[in-house]
Amino acid sequence: MSTSRNRVDFDSGAVQSYLSILQGVINRMASNCAGCKTWCITLVSAIIVIIADKSNPTYVWVALVPVTLFVFLDSYYLGLEQRFRDSYNEFIEKIHSGTAEIGDVYIVNPGNGFLATFGSTLGAAKSLSVWPFYALLVVMLVVIYKYVL
Repeated sequence: MSTSRNRVDFDSGAVQSYLSILQGVINRMASNCAGCKTWCITLVSAIIVIIADKSNPTYVWVALVPVTLFVFLDSYYLGLEQRFRDSYNEFIEKIHSGTAEIGDVYIVNPGNGFLATFGSTLGAAKSLSVWPFYALLVVMLVVIYKYVL
C-alpha cells in the first residue's frame, strides 16, 4: 500500500470528526476546571459556616484539605487540556504539511504516560488560572481565622 493512499486531507469527514472530538475533550477539561473552582468555594464556605457555628476557630484549617485536593484536581484537568491542545495543534500542523496519515486520525490520547501527566499537572499548577485563585482562598482562610472567628 503506498503512503499517498494513507494520507488524509483537511476536507475529509474523518478529519473533521476527529477535530470535533478533540475540541469536545478540550471543552470538557475547561469545564471541569471551572467546576473544581465552584465546588471548592462551596465546600470551603460550608466548612467556614459550620466552624463559625461551633465557635472554635482552630478548625478553620480543616478547609485546607478541600483546597489542596481541588488545587491538584484543577491542575490535573488544566494539564490534560494543554496536552490535548498540543495534540490538536500537532495534528493540524501535519494536515497543513501534508504528512497526516490515516493512523493519526482518532487517536484521542495525549500519551506519554504517568511522568508526562505528572509534569503537566505540576506545570499547570503554576498557571495564572490556578494558583492565584487558590492562594487567595488560603489568604481568606487566614483572615477569617485571625479577624472573624
